[in-house]
Amino acid sequence: MLDQVRTYIEQLIARYEAEKTENERLRQELRACEETGAALKKQITELESEIETRKLAEAFSAGAPADAKAKVDNLIKEIDRCISCLEEA
Repeated sequence: MLDQVRTYIEQLIARYEAEKTENERLRQELRACEETGAALKKQITELESEIETRKLAEAFSAGAPADAKAKVDNLIKEIDRCISCLEEA
């Protein structure tokens, strides 16, 4: 009876250690995924900015002043929105 209890406790300890190791591995994997997600979000933001810059350059080069004015107005609104967000923080 006492040997069975010892065996059971040893099995529980072994399972606990295995789960603890798996938990740490998963935490590291989560951190890596979060870092990758943050890097991808930054890349998306940069690419969106580049798209807007190219659209603006295209509007200016195409000689369409109304399009260019609309693009500049949109950029100004975006800048104003960013400034207000920074002021709130």
